[in-house]
Amino acid sequence: MKLRALLDLPESRLELVTGQDELDRAVRWVVTTDLLEPGRYLRGGELVLTGLVWRSGPADSETFVRALAAAGASALAGGLARGALPDDLVAACRAHRMPLFAVAEDVAFATITEEVVRHLSGARAADLTAVLDRHRRLVADAGGGGTGLGAVLELVSGDLGMRCWVLAPTGRLVAGPEPVPDGADLARAFLTARRLPRPHAGVSVFPVAGEATPRVADWFLACEGDVDDWSVERRALATELASIVALERARLDDRLSVGGRLAQELVRLVAAAAGAEEIAPRLELSGLDAAARFAAVAASGGGALRPGELRAVLGEVLGEVPAAPRPVLGLLDEEAVALVQVEGAGRDLAGEIQPALDALAPGFADGGGLAVGVSDVVPAGELRGAVEEARYARRLAAGRAAPVCVVRHDELATHVLLLASVPDDVRHMFRVRLLDPLRTYDDVHKADLVRTLETFLQNSGSWARCAEQLHLHVNSVRYRIQRIEDLTGRDLSRLEDRVDFFLALRLG
Repeated sequence: MKLRALLDLPESRLELVTGQDELDRAVRWVVTTDLLEPGRYLRGGELVLTGLVWRSGPADSETFVRALAAAGASALAGGLARGALPDDLVAACRAHRMPLFAVAEDVAFATITEEVVRHLSGARAADLTAVLDRHRRLVADAGGGGTGLGAVLELVSGDLGMRCWVLAPTGRLVAGPEPVPDGADLARAFLTARRLPRPHAGVSVFPVAGEATPRVADWFLACEGDVDDWSVERRALATELASIVALERARLDDRLSVGGRLAQELVRLVAAAAGAEEIAPRLELSGLDAAARFAAVAASGGGALRPGELRAVLGEVLGEVPAAPRPVLGLLDEEAVALVQVEGAGRDLAGEIQPALDALAPGFADGGGLAVGVSDVVPAGELRGAVEEARYARRLAAGRAAPVCVVRHDELATHVLLLASVPDDVRHMFRVRLLDPLRTYDDVHKADLVRTLETFLQNSGSWARCAEQLHLHVNSVRYRIQRIEDLTGRDLSRLEDRVDFFLALRLG
């Protein structure tokens, strides 16, 4: 209730002494106190009733009112057994913009408390009824024939004067009015918040699916205002709105639809090397052109991402790519695989999805990650090879120490691909046998043999360039290389031994 409503309470008969300009403040509760500094017992929004027992002199009024103002009390109502309120109390209330009401001598504080609480309870019941009514309208609107989230958000804005937006974890706007807030900034706040909901940059951010779903696989709701200042009813409405958005997102999930099942079947047929007579008609049924050219994209996720969520994340990432037909998405074991129709020559699909991957990276700061591989562009008849190429590239990406990583097909024609396919125990044994003697020697003698070896190989065995880069005399480099050969039994003039050392360093 507002402070001005106190003046209309028939049994309380409160009279305003000062604070005419503050009567639109809200009253949350009523507290009676005679402590000189009661701030620790206040939570904000209270009507404070006092008999001024705390006042032993004029200076006490300043102490008392300052404590109320600091605690966020809405107003003060004071009464004396006889006489008017002291001038020093009135002056302190004016100084701190604290509305002051006078309580009549024959009105008990209990009467005021009972009447205000009764009024507050009735107002909250009315608010709850309104919230439930809005909820019913929201649900009816969301499920009534595909009006979409836009109409639901318009209803909230019209009822509450609170604009809301639905965004993807990449910062993409899903639904909401103009002007749109900074989606990238809000997405980062959503992905990195220690708890939700949380206020950020003038809006409050709510998860849609809740904590059971990793944030990188969720949408989020941004509503105007600071959630920490909201009433219980408004917070409840925002939570209900998030639930409705979750239902809408589930409705848009095509995994169980005819199109989704067709996409899954198509991806499996391609991976199983089905013939063109099976692939072409399914491409057409999926809305793709069998005569066009395609790229395959494979993705795997770490941490808490489940296969269905991984598929949703890959779909979100590919949603940032300008493409006429929507990509076909399916699952192969724990991998999500997409077939993307590529229009135009010279397209860098990996580069086009990189911004979306970068936007998701903060969501993997506490563990997990997203590894993506992208194939070359091929005709429909070569899709199986493209899928295999994308999956190999994905494995290479998964071996790199980065929260998100994308590897292009052209990175597969290097030694790195071979190293990525070697079992971990073999990689470890190979590295230990070649490099551990050098590292042990370096630990004891500070000889810098490993760094010398790496520089020597980087400069293709040139003594002069290696010496120049290490700021050493050529004879010092020769001495170190001789020591490396003595410790390992290898000959760095031989190409095969140089290759072994090069690979061991890349494995290290």
